[in-house]
Amino acid sequence: MFDVLIIGGGVSGMSCALVLGSAHKKTFVQDKKVGIIAHQKTSSLQEAIFYNAYGVPSGKLGSELLTESVEHLKELYPHVTQIEGEKVMKVSGEFPNFTVTTNKNSYQAKAIVVAIGYSNTFDIDGLTDYVEPHKKAIAEKQRIQLKNNDHKVADGIYVAGTLAGWRSQLAIAAGSGAAVATDILTLWNNGISSQSHDSIKK
Repeated sequence: MFDVLIIGGGVSGMSCALVLGSAHKKTFVQDKKVGIIAHQKTSSLQEAIFYNAYGVPSGKLGSELLTESVEHLKELYPHVTQIEGEKVMKVSGEFPNFTVTTNKNSYQAKAIVVAIGYSNTFDIDGLTDYVEPHKKAIAEKQRIQLKNNDHKVADGIYVAGTLAGWRSQLAIAAGSGAAVATDILTLWNNGISSQSHDSIKK
């Protein structure tokens, strides 16, 4: 049973996983099990190149960022379970007992974070009732989002990135994933605001 299972290995999903992974030394996180279904085939980063993203070298390819983020997570936070080569087909159940079914396996999770793109081909059974037209995208592109209030779709269901209604920009997507992670950390900390920061100070 995962305490949280992230669906999607793009910017927002990986950002969420990295923040949650970095908090593992906090007492209220030590017994938590975090997983990410790192499906990246349809990520918009596959065709991206960056010149205007804070902290990213000019000319960096999005495809490189995808590969490096997986390795980064594995190296620094191996306690975060990475599930690769699987696509989510269905989400069933309710908080705190969800079943996430992929094309190969099924997983139990207390909470889920949906962090995949905003294409109108979205077809995860059990979540389609939450789909609505994207409020910030160009109407002609027919993008979609999941109905949410500050990233929360329903009890135990969160959404991040463009699917949460944000515009397609690397920094925005990363911040959205981090925001969801801090909300989850706060929940685990009995509602007391909590974040995870790295520091050169001891």
